[in-house]
Amino acid sequence: MSSDQFASLAYFALLAIAVGGWFVVQNRGNWGRMAQQASVWLFIFLGAIAAFGLWNDIQREVAPRQSVLADNRIELPRRPDGHYHLTLLVNGVAVEFVVDTGASQIVLTRQDAERIGIDISTLRFVGSANTANGSVLTAPVRLDRVEVGQIRDQNLRAVVNGGEMDRSLLGMTYLGLFSSIEISGGTLVLTR
Repeated sequence: MSSDQFASLAYFALLAIAVGGWFVVQNRGNWGRMAQQASVWLFIFLGAIAAFGLWNDIQREVAPRQSVLADNRIELPRRPDGHYHLTLLVNGVAVEFVVDTGASQIVLTRQDAERIGIDISTLRFVGSANTANGSVLTAPVRLDRVEVGQIRDQNLRAVVNGGEMDRSLLGMTYLGLFSSIEISGGTLVLTR
């Protein structure tokens, strides 16, 4: 046991003695009530310790995060919605994409396009795309910089969706820049 761990243990022991002493003094005449209150506080304390100790596991399950590794690999855990999400810096702004191998292009929502500095009012919606919700108009754009970790790309083609959609889609024009795409055990691995 290190000196820091011993000091922490001593602090918690003194705190437990102080709180326990207060309970005894306050409930001298009513031992049954004191035992009841002590057991409630014991369960609250144990619950807090368990939640603190398991917080990383809980957080990983509730809100899994992407990992960008040094060897130009990106690992994406499957989210509770069943999809893989990747956050990229597009023109210096963080944009969360749904990885969609069924989409041929990078497809931005109007809101994400505006956030990265594209003036929607100047776009020409001359293209079209077939989606699960029918045909939508699209406007071609260029993304100056797209970054994730050490992986950087410039001057990528994308489209802005003229219809409504919840999130931007990361299609094959971006995914095709990777040498391998692998799904294993609920994790999507992209390797350059």
